[in-house]
Amino acid sequence: MFTDDLAAWVPRLAGHTVVVLGDVFLDEYLIGRATRLSREAPVPVLELSRRVYLPGGAANPSRNIVALGGHARQAGLVGDDPASARLCALLRESDIDTSALVVDPARPTGTKTRILAEGTLRFPQQMARIDHIDRRAVDEATQSRLVQALEGASDGAHAILVSNYRAGVVSERLIEACRGLARARGLLLAADSQGDLDRLRGFHLVRANQRDTEAALGHALTTEDDFRRAGDQLLGELAAQAVLIGRAAEGMSLCVPGAYYHLPAANRTEVYDVTGAGDTVAAVVTLAVTAGASFLEAAHLANHAAGMVVRKLGNAVPTPGELIHAITYRE
Repeated sequence: MFTDDLAAWVPRLAGHTVVVLGDVFLDEYLIGRATRLSREAPVPVLELSRRVYLPGGAANPSRNIVALGGHARQAGLVGDDPASARLCALLRESDIDTSALVVDPARPTGTKTRILAEGTLRFPQQMARIDHIDRRAVDEATQSRLVQALEGASDGAHAILVSNYRAGVVSERLIEACRGLARARGLLLAADSQGDLDRLRGFHLVRANQRDTEAALGHALTTEDDFRRAGDQLLGELAAQAVLIGRAAEGMSLCVPGAYYHLPAANRTEVYDVTGAGDTVAAVVTLAVTAGASFLEAAHLANHAAGMVVRKLGNAVPTPGELIHAITYRE
């Protein structure tokens, strides 16, 4: 694919509105320097130097969409607690519409705390992660409020992206509401799923990583023929227009009716933190197809965007200038 043609799509991503539904989290990074070993146990002692907070989970695709000039409306569930206040403030600072976030005082806002040690390397290295996530099923009354919020957020939007981190928000009822709204309002319906692929029948675009695809199909994916057959099978079972399988360092496989493509990773040498790369792919593909790109063009754009964010620490997002540079740069 010609780089100039692909780069020309980047400014066209601006101005389109995507509703992102899913499990939102507050990501906390505790960064310190290992100064000595503890006298209490054979573990390093970190002296805390700084804390960093970022929107995580389904809020990360929204940040990617806004960073590339689109408009994101966040739909999901938060608690009535300090983590919710901090997360909502961060989303508003990123120009993300939070009016479709539903507050449930009975549930804590999901948080992920990463502990990182600074050293001689370019970026701090993650030592541990602590998740505080309530994975109970969401009660019927709260689901009704979520459906109502989703209906309001999708008015005037161009697409719905479901980002399922399997923390209770993406229930069968919410999925059916997404299908109905997409049909009634002519919206692109996309999903980034960590499993539960069988529930996504009728979605236009479905993305999943290799491990979750293997779990859904019940067998390993090793050869290109394996990926091709897996994509064809999911296209048929889900009645989808495109299936995208993330393959980590091997890039991604795109399957559309009558065609299969393997896109090698755009960046395999400068990988510092893969956190959020899948979110970036889902966001960019959704935004690009909404803007009129083909699924193949959208996948190429997303591949380059993912290659950018893995060069950075944490939930990073690509700017239009960075994405154009990634597409056009030649050593």
